[in-house]
Amino acid sequence: MASEWAAHFERERGRYEDGITRLSGLDDPDDRQRQLTRIANALYGAGLALLMDGREAEAAERFVQAAERYRESYADAPPGSWGRPIGAVKARLMADDRDGAAADARWALDEAAAESESPIGRYAGCLALLVLGQDDAAARLAASLRSRDDFPGPVADALHAIAQGDRPGYELGVGAVLASFEEREEHLEDVPIADTVVVLQSLARRRGLASDLLSRVVPRSSLGR
Repeated sequence: MASEWAAHFERERGRYEDGITRLSGLDDPDDRQRQLTRIANALYGAGLALLMDGREAEAAERFVQAAERYRESYADAPPGSWGRPIGAVKARLMADDRDGAAADARWALDEAAAESESPIGRYAGCLALLVLGQDDAAARLAASLRSRDDFPGPVADALHAIAQGDRPGYELGVGAVLASFEEREEHLEDVPIADTVVVLQSLARRRGLASDLLSRVVPRSSLGR
């Protein structure tokens, strides 16, 4: 593994191993759900580092494990913890695990993500609907996100374009999302990758909309072809 990504991977592996050690001594449900989320984040981060290094099969293993931990953590999480379903669905998409993504998408919808007043909940619902091919419903939900000032507009635009089969609109939206990742200094788990772009590309590719996006924060596996 190239040195940059090796360092990221080893850091995430250390976080994961520390999290597992700490989990065994926790009895309080709230402490456990928090620790499970930290473990899931570390697995996700390790998957990102592997993906950027081109080790897709190994990355997929970590992403699937991350999705399982996100879902496990949800049972004792506070109401409105929509980051867990989002994390699970995104991880499944990153792993190209279509069956797993569909199962977690149905779970998110069963938890009423699409009916949430929270923009994060609606984001979870929109991702879930797109995974399940319910594009008309996804378009309506994405449209509701586009009108809010507490949700990233380019992400909402890209989601809406995917649901509408709008290639020019998607190219504009995903391009703006990518630019925001290229400009930021902070990334999830400190791994410099535009994971939201990878997820959008996965959903777009299924509809023949994915773009060729060459960037230092996008793995080659997320290209349109």
